[in-house]
Amino acid sequence: SSTAITITEQPVSISVPMGYSFALRCRAKGHTPLQYQWFCQHQSFCRQIPGATKQDLPITAQQTQLYTCRINDLYRNAVFSDWVKVEVHQCVSRGLPPQLWRGEPVIVLNPTEQRVEVGKPLQLQCAAMGVPAPSYQWYRNGNLLEHQKKKKLWITHAKVSDSGTYLCCASNSHGEHWTSAVDVHIGETLPPAEHLQLCWSMFPLATGKIALLVGNNHYQHHPNLMAPVTDVFELSLLLEQLGFQVVSLLD
Repeated sequence: SSTAITITEQPVSISVPMGYSFALRCRAKGHTPLQYQWFCQHQSFCRQIPGATKQDLPITAQQTQLYTCRINDLYRNAVFSDWVKVEVHQCVSRGLPPQLWRGEPVIVLNPTEQRVEVGKPLQLQCAAMGVPAPSYQWYRNGNLLEHQKKKKLWITHAKVSDSGTYLCCASNSHGEHWTSAVDVHIGETLPPAEHLQLCWSMFPLATGKIALLVGNNHYQHHPNLMAPVTDVFELSLLLEQLGFQVVSLLD
């Protein structure tokens, strides 16, 4: 039976910069000598890692992947460890992590100020590196938000009472780190006609060249992209130099 094998140390999820080297550990005990075999999964494709037959799996972080270890004994009993996630941050700014990094949380993405219509979704994001991977807890006006324990804070239908100052705490066994605090404004928007009026009052010279730039970040079935906001910003600078009046819309 599989109770013949007991996992005494499960591997641990981590969140690290690209190129970071470390080892995932797994330990087990059984009635006979044990054999280890590591597997990884990227997107939905799972494969055995050739030659990964030791208790420790050395990795140099290249892309976000999931890992598990299969342990079997000589009686053909087998157990799998927990799946763990090695999250890799591609574009960490220079100087991160600090030189003598021991794995304490380091914030790599801070939330940004939001203005949202009543009834529309509110989304705030943050991200931190850490070994082990940090857990997250969001706060509004200093009060802990019971169900907001992920990198992304998501409120499907924003209410006026959701307005306030938000921040998130990322913590692991080495300590905690707080994101910057951001203001969130939830309110009614202008009725459509007034909104149009406002647009045209911005462009009394409607005879000139006008460029409308739309940058989409939040796709329903696609991971969030980091680039569109900066792309729209850089493109608008370029178009302004070419004599366009630029309207930039995000999401």
